Amino acid sequence: MFSVADCSKEGKHHLHHGEVTEGVLQLDDVVVTEVDAGRRQATALNHSATHLLHAALRNVLGEHVQQKGSLVDAERLRFDFSHYEAVTDEQLEQIEKLVNEQIRTNVAVETEIMSIDAAKEMGAMALFGEKYDADVRVLSMGDFSLELCGGTHASRTGDIGLFRIVSEAGIAAGVRRIEAVTGANALSYVDETDALVAEVAAILKGSRSNLLDKVKQLSERTRQLEKELERANARLASAQSGDLLSQVQQVNGIAVLATHLEGADPKSLRELMDQLKNKLGSGVVVLMAHSDGKVSVVAGVTKDLTSRIKAGDLVRELALILGGKGGGRPDMAQGGGQMQLLFRLHCSVSLSC
Repeated sequence: MFSVADCSKEGKHHLHHGEVTEGVLQLDDVVVTEVDAGRRQATALNHSATHLLHAALRNVLGEHVQQKGSLVDAERLRFDFSHYEAVTDEQLEQIEKLVNEQIRTNVAVETEIMSIDAAKEMGAMALFGEKYDADVRVLSMGDFSLELCGGTHASRTGDIGLFRIVSEAGIAAGVRRIEAVTGANALSYVDETDALVAEVAAILKGSRSNLLDKVKQLSERTRQLEKELERANARLASAQSGDLLSQVQQVNGIAVLATHLEGADPKSLRELMDQLKNKLGSGVVVLMAHSDGKVSVVAGVTKDLTSRIKAGDLVRELALILGGKGGGRPDMAQGGGQMQLLFRLHCSVSLSC
């Protein structure tokens, strides 16, 4: 038994690629071919859907859309096409709706062999740069899609059953890619989506009917908590500013305050740094804090010292020690890096190692 995984064409010959899974194949052996009917049918549905998708894309996005590549197998379809920007959610919805409308019309998928000139005169779409024989196979789906194609297809558009887009993305300059599923795989995709919605609703102690309201409430509550946390951090930073001034050191005649704070976020660090600069009057402030394995660093230099010390240069050097990056203006800069390198940063900031 020889299991075929792929086919290719060399001249007028079709080559089958695969592996021997049982017995031995020898030259001049007579073989009987057998098609995996289920897999072939699923592939045919996806192939026919790519034609409908192509037509729908040109209908919604414009006639500049041209096929730039495709992949069709039993599980899914992938279609690459020319377009200058991301396809919006609204456009994707239109495209999907248009394809499904054509599926429901259940028109026959018809093929006809004719000369290439006659096919072009009919308006059949051909792939740019593709070489065609004198006679070509024209495939039509009602008056919606008319293309040159030699592949296997559904008998009627209704055989496709359902078409669902699962992703859209850019893959090169001016080229977008849509991946989609049809038939049983499209139904499985819908079932998985329904199960996910049900799971999210259960977590939020809601139901499908009030899920959107629950998510909005959660989002608003999160926003309020984030504001409360910002205010709490600001109060904490302000309360600490007086105590921190006792840690000021004189380095070459310049007042330097470098310290690590617990539980401060980058915004609080910036606000505290501004307060300390004002209280110092003249000096350099370097503050750092850590969270989720990452270290944040902010530095401030009073205006009278920026000709000698620049905050951007200082942060870049410290971030380099942390294995990160940073920078900014001469009077204020910020950056960050890795938690595991925090000791090295302490050593540098303390100016004593």
